Amino acid sequence: MVSLWSCVSIKITCLFFFGFAVFVTQGGPSNEVNLLDSRSIMGDLGWIAYPKNGWEEIGEVDENYAPIHTYQVCRVMEHNQNNWLQTSWILNEGAQRVFVELKFTLRDCNSLPGGLGTCKETFNVYYFESNDDDDRNIRESQYTKIDTIAADESFTELDLGDRVMKLNTEVRDVGPLTKKGFYLAFQDLGACIALVSVRVFYKKCPTVVKNLAVFPDIITGSDSSQLLEVLGTCVNNSVAEELPRMHCSAEGEWLVPIGRCMCQAGHEEVNGSCQVCKPGFYRSALQTRTCSKCPPHSFSKTEGSTSCQCEHGYYRKDTDPTNMACTKPPSAPRSAISNVNETSVLLEWSAPEETGGRKDVTYSVVCRKMSAESRQYEPCGSHVRYLPQRTGLRNTSVMVLDLLAHKNYTFEVEAVNGVSELTKPLRQYVSLNVTTNQAAPSPITVVKRGKTAKNSIAVSWQEPDRPNGIILEYEIKYFEKDQETSYTIVKSKETGFVVDGLKPSSAYIFQIRARTSAGYGGFSRRFEFETSPYLSASRDQGRVPVIAVAVTLGIILLALITGFLLSGRRCGYSKAKQDPDEEKMHFHNGHIKFPGVRTYIDPHTYEDPNQAVHEFAKEIDVSCITIERVIGAGEFGEVCSGPLRLPGKRELMVAIKTLKAGYTEKQRRDFLAEASIMGQFDHPNIIHLEGVVTKSKPVMIITEYMENGSLDTFLKKNDGQFTVIQLVGMLRGIASGMRYLSDMGYVHRDLAARNILVNSNLVCKVSDFGLSRVLEDDPEAAYTTRGGKIPIRWTAPEAISYRKFTSASDVWSYGIVMWEVMSYGERPYWEMSNQDVIKAVEESYRLPGPMDCPTALYHLMMDCWQKDRNSRPKFDEIVSLLDKLIRNPSSLKSLVNPSNRVSNLLVEHGSAELCAFSSVGEWLDAIKMGRYTELFMESGYTSLDVVTQMTLEDVRRVGVTLAGHQKKILNSIQEMRVQMTNATIPV
Repeated sequence: MVSLWSCVSIKITCLFFFGFAVFVTQGGPSNEVNLLDSRSIMGDLGWIAYPKNGWEEIGEVDENYAPIHTYQVCRVMEHNQNNWLQTSWILNEGAQRVFVELKFTLRDCNSLPGGLGTCKETFNVYYFESNDDDDRNIRESQYTKIDTIAADESFTELDLGDRVMKLNTEVRDVGPLTKKGFYLAFQDLGACIALVSVRVFYKKCPTVVKNLAVFPDIITGSDSSQLLEVLGTCVNNSVAEELPRMHCSAEGEWLVPIGRCMCQAGHEEVNGSCQVCKPGFYRSALQTRTCSKCPPHSFSKTEGSTSCQCEHGYYRKDTDPTNMACTKPPSAPRSAISNVNETSVLLEWSAPEETGGRKDVTYSVVCRKMSAESRQYEPCGSHVRYLPQRTGLRNTSVMVLDLLAHKNYTFEVEAVNGVSELTKPLRQYVSLNVTTNQAAPSPITVVKRGKTAKNSIAVSWQEPDRPNGIILEYEIKYFEKDQETSYTIVKSKETGFVVDGLKPSSAYIFQIRARTSAGYGGFSRRFEFETSPYLSASRDQGRVPVIAVAVTLGIILLALITGFLLSGRRCGYSKAKQDPDEEKMHFHNGHIKFPGVRTYIDPHTYEDPNQAVHEFAKEIDVSCITIERVIGAGEFGEVCSGPLRLPGKRELMVAIKTLKAGYTEKQRRDFLAEASIMGQFDHPNIIHLEGVVTKSKPVMIITEYMENGSLDTFLKKNDGQFTVIQLVGMLRGIASGMRYLSDMGYVHRDLAARNILVNSNLVCKVSDFGLSRVLEDDPEAAYTTRGGKIPIRWTAPEAISYRKFTSASDVWSYGIVMWEVMSYGERPYWEMSNQDVIKAVEESYRLPGPMDCPTALYHLMMDCWQKDRNSRPKFDEIVSLLDKLIRNPSSLKSLVNPSNRVSNLLVEHGSAELCAFSSVGEWLDAIKMGRYTELFMESGYTSLDVVTQMTLEDVRRVGVTLAGHQKKILNSIQEMRVQMTNATIPV
């Protein structure tokens, strides 16, 4: 037997095995609970060795003279070793998984003399479960092996001389355990080993306070990957809707906290517990974890306050957060002024000097008019309009429209905020007294047809809603349908008139306007009535001899039959093909033709798309087209330009959209659908379709050529180069085109500056009908899309949220176009994301006024952006308002966001000073050509600066067909050019 252990005392416990030091550390982590630690047992361990000359217990003392129990065995000189060492019974305390930590030393067999063949460098560890400590006599076969233990570090004889530490530590887990306790056993088969210490422990998650909840001690599970869910208990004065949870890992660590307890209102969290709030502080259930000092103008006098009371004279709404300062109502608005324009009044004021400490200040307007009978003020009535609205105004201005002429009004502008209703009846307002000016009557809205004959039509109408004075007479303008350039005007002092001298079986267009001492109002919309046919004879004519009538009818019938047979034999001509327009307007897909209204037909309702194309678009022979250059790229292919040479017509520059090769049938159908849509429109502010090429490749759509391209790009290239009058003229042209589309029951859905084209005369035309859809005959109906992309920045909120598109949503888009034009092509909402734009608009954010934008235009934009689509203006109202602004340029002087640059309100070339006319309409009236005013406006010629650039072809395109009138207009234009030239010559 090799020499036994010896021991000396130094600062830490040390054991000498074969004369070298072994250092033993004590203790373990806080989440480990020891079941056995051989180093901590003072008396006899009670372990049993078999055979008795195998494992030997060596008793020594540490530096504190406490006994240390170690076991060694080193019977390497003998063969067939099987030495067992059994511990006493170990109670597992409910743990299902325990750990065994072994500290030992082992000698290298190669260092032993004689090269012993029986020497081992490993030993085995076993366990046996038992419910009591009586099972000491256990057979080998009853043990369960834990593992074979090998040393990471073994010592040699050389190490003995150098006194080098060679202590090994191995940890093994045992489980799952199912009984109350167990025995450990160590088997030696011929190693030279010293078992320095044995520690048996299990792991637990110790008691912890987390998120104001206490989690108790809990023993880890039996599986190394198992997480035990543990419910916590809220600490004092804290509650939770659902108790917090944490998970205890197999390593005794708390993981995955879920939920938390919250201190009750009036308490705050301090060092893991809840303490009461002191006087002057408060905490509500929705506040932060700590008590907060009472906000301004409020106080609390008791402990545990959940809110603070407002001081006298200060208030808080029920919806105000408790951390908000108490506030008071605002003072009255200041510096109110009025600007009267005929029967409209622009009211402007300054914000109150005292807002009450709130940011939700809004304004309301109360209008009263003086009664002629009682000489007392009474409410103005529901016919008066307010732009943008009467109540809830955020801006400090409002336009009041549709007042009566020569009337005394008083306006009260009241300032309110969120707590004003708590202080009623106290009102904070400023008042103004206003007298309206003389004004022309409003347009007539109702015209009815009376008795008709083959040569006459009786018409009657109602007085305008706002006559604005005594009606002196009415003017009736009429012309044969499709002969607009040749019309007749008659006058009447009554609200009825019989127009005679008409053609039988012919449709006529009627428009009526009223005149007061202030002048003519605007014409009514167009009403279409038809005269009776020849066969609607009177009773006297009914006395024509029956034989003559029968002979006449026979001849007519014979001629019709002969013509039908001949035409059918030659080319298969039929009644359906002979009059497709009548059949389409009356019967196609359930669309009903209303008198005087041209109805749009959706080409997608045709079973055969080619039928729609050939019905609405003219086929052009490809040999008539020459492609000269590529000017852009479209969704389906390239966009080119070149001349169109049709037989018998002058050469015309056109734009050519091509369908790229390899297209599918669906792509071809979608490509030609746009032509089927454009082909139905005929308006100077709508892009004109010349025709299509479908019988050869590539398939093409031919439209008029717009020299200046898209409006947004054109404006960016010419930033700041136009007068406000020119910009308003562009907007007026776009609105006129959209009015035409709206009257046809058509919704564009993608109105934006990028889809407006501009020609060399600055005439703007609506284009790009790829996203457009038709409305049903009900003007309130809306088309619901089936998904697809939506231009968020230009689209109304209801169209984004519910995919509901109407003419009112087009009005919203028009307001964005106005903003683009006045900001010279700036991107709406700048760099905001689409989601941010949607959220901002829903929260009532609106784009601010562009730099140097007239206030009247910005008010119109805001009106277009009303959340309620029924509150937005119609396109005919927009056109009417823009016409008034063009006729009265001084109304554009007030700017929303003025810059320091020189005002560009009027024409800057000197023509404004030299020319005696302030508008296109005044100039045409002066040269006796006032009949063409509306045609000039609709074609985009809304300022004299643009008019001076017109050529003969431009005058013809506007609709002036008489040679004498053309010459007269061109001569006047030449005179204006001379004036402008002379104005630029230095003196």
